[in-house]
Amino acid sequence: MTMAGISWFKYSAPANFYPLAGRLIPWFGAAAAILAAIGLYIGFVVAPTDYQQGEAYRIIFIHVPAAWMAMFAYLVMAGWCAASLIWNTRMSAMMAQAIAPTGAMFAFVSLWTGAFWGRPTWGAYWVWDARLTSTLILFFLYLGYMALRAAIDDERRADRASALLALVGVVNVPIIYFSVRWWNTLHQGATVSMTAAPKMAQTMLAAMLIMSFAAWFYTIAVALHRVRSIVLEREAHTDWVRALPETAR
Repeated sequence: MTMAGISWFKYSAPANFYPLAGRLIPWFGAAAAILAAIGLYIGFVVAPTDYQQGEAYRIIFIHVPAAWMAMFAYLVMAGWCAASLIWNTRMSAMMAQAIAPTGAMFAFVSLWTGAFWGRPTWGAYWVWDARLTSTLILFFLYLGYMALRAAIDDERRADRASALLALVGVVNVPIIYFSVRWWNTLHQGATVSMTAAPKMAQTMLAAMLIMSFAAWFYTIAVALHRVRSIVLEREAHTDWVRALPETAR
């Protein structure tokens, strides 16, 4: 193992990761706030009106980043779950636990904003479209993960059981992404692709990407803040937690 590998490996210990997370939170939080302000200004003020959907299309600057982040957060959560099962690391399980509520929030936001977008576009707030239905399943997977954790008192058993559930649910993420190709759906196809030119104006694309990075940085900041609380709760019996200024009586 290289010296760099040893240096990063030390952060698998809660005592080392806790102060690092505290230093990173303000940077990611500030970056998320700045990018969100810029992205919303470009999307709601600078970007032109869509010639087909009019002003209603502007909800995509919240809907699409939320949908992307809901899927990406689940993959990251599942990755931490896999690490916790393979290497039996407590910090990996805590990170997965910290990501889940924010992933669930973004899944809900994508469904909620999608309903408001669907009303003027499809004439209905909800249709049993393949992408909408699979995104709803993603939301329920997040809720199931959190509910299973809460139902088991023993933390290590809760880590293993919820990790298995999260890994089983990973199959739903590619279903969401490819649903518009595999089935005849009302949902429009991919606007941004790695293999084709964007199907929108550069200003619209810029706003969407900026908002996506804002959602990403927000997720990191909130997950780091939440994992610090989880660490304090689960490591409350240790000497290093008792010695922290914020836990001193």
